[in-house]
Amino acid sequence: MVPYKSIIHGGLQSGRVIIIQGVISHSAKRIELNLHHKTGIAFYYSPRFDENEVVCKIYENGEWCNKKHFKDMPFELGKHFLVIISCTQNHYEVFVNGKQAHTYKHHTKLEDIDVLEISGDVQLSFVQD
Repeated sequence: MVPYKSIIHGGLQSGRVIIIQGVISHSAKRIELNLHHKTGIAFYYSPRFDENEVVCKIYENGEWCNKKHFKDMPFELGKHFLVIISCTQNHYEVFVNGKQAHTYKHHTKLEDIDVLEISGDVQLSFVQD
């Protein structure tokens, strides 16, 4: 079910992966994958079909910052996808359908990240966090 929300017990750590499988709607505009901590969003990952880009950013102290735009869109409307978010010591590495798609630097201690949220024009078939 979307929106999807789950608790990441014990928080994240280097070497941990999050796996998300599903199907993108034929008329999708956006999808959002968010990793939260107590006071903000540690990692916001949003494929934006209406803008043909992927946006990554964080939400800290009441504002969005550290925004990165990626013009390479690894997702296709109406298609199945497999996303793996790999947490390394310094970055989130996002793999889409077996290929490394994006890398984004940590701005929050991994252990503090304890919630995964998924929303948008997507049907989920499997989530492992």
